[in-house]
Amino acid sequence: MPLKEMFKKRTLTPQEKKQAERVRKAKDTLLEFQVPDGLFQKCTHCGKTVYNEDIIENYYVCPYCGSYFRVRPRTRIAMVLDKNTFQEWDEKMETSDPLKFPGYKKKLERQQAVTNLDEAVITGKGKICGKDVVIAVMGADFMMGSMGEVVGEKITRAVEKATKLRLPVIIFTCSGGARMQEGIISLMQMAKTSAALKKHDEAGLLYITVLTDPTTGGVTASFAMLGDVILAEPGALIGFAGPRVIEQTIGQKLPEGFQSAEFLLEHGFADKIVERKNLRKVLATVIRSCEYE
Repeated sequence: MPLKEMFKKRTLTPQEKKQAERVRKAKDTLLEFQVPDGLFQKCTHCGKTVYNEDIIENYYVCPYCGSYFRVRPRTRIAMVLDKNTFQEWDEKMETSDPLKFPGYKKKLERQQAVTNLDEAVITGKGKICGKDVVIAVMGADFMMGSMGEVVGEKITRAVEKATKLRLPVIIFTCSGGARMQEGIISLMQMAKTSAALKKHDEAGLLYITVLTDPTTGGVTASFAMLGDVILAEPGALIGFAGPRVIEQTIGQKLPEGFQSAEFLLEHGFADKIVERKNLRKVLATVIRSCEYE
């Protein structure tokens, strides 16, 4: 093709116009447009290469096998809350590095630069179908969603504000558990968050947890399992210790699907498995059914 033809303005075909409109709608829908590097990515479950726009349009679910891609906190917030209603709380909260753990501060700085997050959870207030809610969303991108003093403090403060404002709390869990670099300080967050939720419950207020992949360790052993209503995404890994650790400890093979959302539902540890595309509607229904003065 001659060089001058390369920059010649041309009319888009109907198919190109349709694709451009899909991209525009996706960008308008999401508060933070989560696009992995490149135009395509491979599904880790079925191995097929998927066009990024198809992933976004399908709520970050593989269109071939239905497996769920992990979602960043701000994208999750944009999927669930009414547009332009989110008010973030407790930004820029810094850890005190209580153990002075070697290299920990630098690791946090690298994580903040790569993920554009301050910590492994975002908290704040917003609306779902016009109803005010307090929300906390954990992200696996930031040190595998591990819970240190900042994560515990932000969640505790969010719950306490929700109690004061008499608002329901929704927490999206996604975590590898306690943050080992903070030792006992990290483990203390289990009790602190649970105590705040106990007061929220005593005030007669609603708490909903949404378990996403993975929810493990100290998060599972504390606020993840304290919800009045416990929802889960399909196929999410949910448990305390990992399956391999348990098998090595007890010397037995675990049942098929052990620690999956479906296994927990069958054994009474979750109330409902909700597809991502339906989650906003289900949350709004639960909130409306539990309204209070």
